[in-house]
Amino acid sequence: MGKSLADNFASARLVFAEVDEALGEKLSAVMWDGPIETLTLTANAQPALMATSLAAIRVLEAEAGLDLARDAAFVAGHSLGEYSALAAAGAFSVADAARLLRLRGIAMQAATPVGTGAMAAILGLDYDKVVAVAEEAAQGQVCDIANDNAPGQVVVSGDAAAVERAVEIAKREGAARAILLSVSAPFHCRLIASAAEAMREALAAVAVATPKVPVVANVTAAPVADPVEIRDLLVRQVTGTVRWRESVTFMAGEGVTRLVEIGAGKVLSGLTKRIARQVASTNVGTAEDVAGFAVSAASA
Repeated sequence: MGKSLADNFASARLVFAEVDEALGEKLSAVMWDGPIETLTLTANAQPALMATSLAAIRVLEAEAGLDLARDAAFVAGHSLGEYSALAAAGAFSVADAARLLRLRGIAMQAATPVGTGAMAAILGLDYDKVVAVAEEAAQGQVCDIANDNAPGQVVVSGDAAAVERAVEIAKREGAARAILLSVSAPFHCRLIASAAEAMREALAAVAVATPKVPVVANVTAAPVADPVEIRDLLVRQVTGTVRWRESVTFMAGEGVTRLVEIGAGKVLSGLTKRIARQVASTNVGTAEDVAGFAVSAASA
């Protein structure tokens, strides 16, 4: 995660060093050398993913001439990725984003006792149908829509028993698949309201600037630029639905023809192909990807 960027570009190394300093530990060493069990802890995974995304952004700026204010109509990020998008757009410093995501991970993990919550992916049913499934499954417990990722891919989150009921109901209703996810806590649901309050306090103490590019927020699927509203939406995001399908649909409707996934992995590029086939989608997370982006940008 991010190692090829750090090995090849000084601008990437500076980002990882800044994150390490902000957290007071060598998170970069865990990212590159493990152990994987330590890296995948929520409190480490969240700032690590952000660091990789911001390292890639800085490399593209230094090596490929990227200027977000000039070249991008919008930025957006999925769940914790919204912090990466905000940092890339200048709303947060990298150091503040790292510290906020460390706190966010700790607060989310601590919000519910281990084993009491669960999440499940429902595949092959449309959003409204999954909403009905979640309502039927709740039976006085929590079963919320956590992620609306793409057509036919919706994630529910809440009390373990309610989520297990949702899996069985979804199968009965014709879902192609309904599977429990391996997660450490039930993210993006009402059970972790205490984490939202922790983030409200933390965000109030952090400087937030007007982003140089509008950020499409998870909970509204609409652009935001006002610092006060950014804080409020990030608090709401902790327990709210990540409206990714609608976010991509909005950007496509505004004339966006190309989305570039910045950082580790290709998940969002895959979702884009399911949401808006007319939008080209590429990803940049390695030194090789940077070279490819530079070539495509030169020929555009």
